[in-house]
Amino acid sequence: MPSLAPKLRKDLENAVKQARRAAEAGAKKALDLLAVAHHEPWGSLTPEQRKLRNRLRAHSIQLGDVRDAQRGTQTVTRLIGEVAYEQWHRMLFARYLAENELLIEPDSGQAMSMAECRELAREQGKDWIPVACAYAEAMLPEIFRRGDPVLEVALPPETRSELEDVLNDLPRDVFVASDSLGWVYQFWQADRKDEVNASGNKIGADELPSVTQLFTEDYMVDFLLDNTLGAWHAGKVLTANPILANNAKSEDELRQAVALPGCPWNYLRFIKGTDGKWTPATGGFEGWPKLAKELTCLDPCMGSGHFVVGMFERLVAFRMVEEKL
Repeated sequence: MPSLAPKLRKDLENAVKQARRAAEAGAKKALDLLAVAHHEPWGSLTPEQRKLRNRLRAHSIQLGDVRDAQRGTQTVTRLIGEVAYEQWHRMLFARYLAENELLIEPDSGQAMSMAECRELAREQGKDWIPVACAYAEAMLPEIFRRGDPVLEVALPPETRSELEDVLNDLPRDVFVASDSLGWVYQFWQADRKDEVNASGNKIGADELPSVTQLFTEDYMVDFLLDNTLGAWHAGKVLTANPILANNAKSEDELRQAVALPGCPWNYLRFIKGTDGKWTPATGGFEGWPKLAKELTCLDPCMGSGHFVVGMFERLVAFRMVEEKL
């Protein structure tokens, strides 16, 4: 899949910033209507709304909002942020799934487009988001979560409409690009990051996510994995082939010699010692297991999953060669 073109990246940035502003304003209105921050529920609330209010107040405290024990009021700053993010996130992922033919209608087993999902929802007299989420729960249970009070909040109709417009205005190319999901995470924090940096204040727990949750671009992932997993592989090759280690003319020759199907190791670096022998610049990780099937890998970021995908591709190549798969 191609990466986002610069213009599309800018369009996505503007869209995500607009979505955050709209979603947070809508989340505040919705929580106000439920009296989540108030010391007691509004008299007009239904029994179901009162139950939801209690669950939201408890969840708000879990997030770090503070309750005044004497007055019964509480802050909802963190809850507003979570409601906004989760509601937008769910809509966004529904379209990601649809555009990549992964939104599966369970009875037929066929992939549905967004237009087909909306049409089916209209036929059933339902909103399209719950319909899409019901189809997506089995595939992404941590995003389309049942029983999460944050996802049961009803955003104002005007907020929903604006978020849908933002989503619809983005072309399909955004949703099939290899790096767009990572940029979505970073752009969601962009305005807040600028505010924190401009303030000059000490960065605390509330400010930390906005200035540290940054998208790791593909070339960064490739560099780190090539010089860890790739260096481990190259170290074994050079140990088994001392002629190559002693006689190679360049790093490029070495990269070609240790390349695997789908793994060219473009960023793998080598150094030549005083004895004239080539070794991986980061070492050969001799203390690691000798076989790929014995390796355990950890994603240090776990945002959009670029490290997971990159590691998976390399481990597949290793095991195909080692086990003649």
